[in-house]
Amino acid sequence: MNYAIGVDLGGTNIKMLAIDEQGAILCEKSRPTQDYNDPQRLLWRDNIAEMISEIEQEQGYSAKWIGLAAPGMASRDHSCILSFSGRLEGIAKLNWTDFLKRDTEVTVLNDAHAALYGEHWLGTAAGIDNVVFLTLGTGVGGAFLIDGKLIGGATGRAGHLGHTCLNPDMPKDICNSPGSIELMIGECTVKERTEGRFNETKHLVAAYLAGDKFATEIWLKSVHALACALSTFINILDPEIILLGGGISKAGDALFKPLAKFMDDVEWRPEGIQVSIQSAQLENTAGSIGAARFAMLHSKPVASQASAI
Repeated sequence: MNYAIGVDLGGTNIKMLAIDEQGAILCEKSRPTQDYNDPQRLLWRDNIAEMISEIEQEQGYSAKWIGLAAPGMASRDHSCILSFSGRLEGIAKLNWTDFLKRDTEVTVLNDAHAALYGEHWLGTAAGIDNVVFLTLGTGVGGAFLIDGKLIGGATGRAGHLGHTCLNPDMPKDICNSPGSIELMIGECTVKERTEGRFNETKHLVAAYLAGDKFATEIWLKSVHALACALSTFINILDPEIILLGGGISKAGDALFKPLAKFMDDVEWRPEGIQVSIQSAQLENTAGSIGAARFAMLHSKPVASQASAI
């Protein structure tokens, strides 16, 4: 039986699984990433190689496909993460097929792109071909499908929806976009947005649910900004469904109820058509499942690999 290994390389943990062509998960593994911001100490890279070896030994034979999801912009040929600023020093332009010494290409995707790919195969978006996906966490990631195709664009930048400008008079985010949705609702700015009163979104949401006036004002302002961003994506991409994932999406009704009210106000609904906004289903396995599925469908023998970047 053929199987794929999907790797989801995050800043905190490496999540990995083996999965067959029918979508049955054969095993799962996780390790701390161990990122020392030192190109001479790439323990996360070595951990990935060791975890793959462990899975193949446990299964008794080699995986036919390996796919990897990671933060940053993937190259157009999906051989590496082409650009990434921040942690995981040494990941940029690391060719995973060469590093892992595989006879079949190891395909590489941006982590949000991979998560949407997983949701489209086995999650909330299964069978739906026009989808917008946002991950609401420390930052705000994104991806979208048009007619069943994951869109990467001319360079691989497509899908960085969290860096959509909503206010040109605000400071710039890490992708040079002023007043982006990431700055409006991302965990990375919660302390700044709340004047130091809250360090985590979950504490802000708890205070909102308890009726705190200040927390309510800040939280609803953030959710309103999200609604405005989603209405913009709807007008540009015309999706059938919008999926929200990431830690902030786990706020549940505290997020989805006010979001629905704001969408009633800002969404354009010709002929009464309303876009469904739902929670992503696969949670922590979405990236590794999507990376595995992409490899199943797109990896080729190394001999036919496209020329290097």
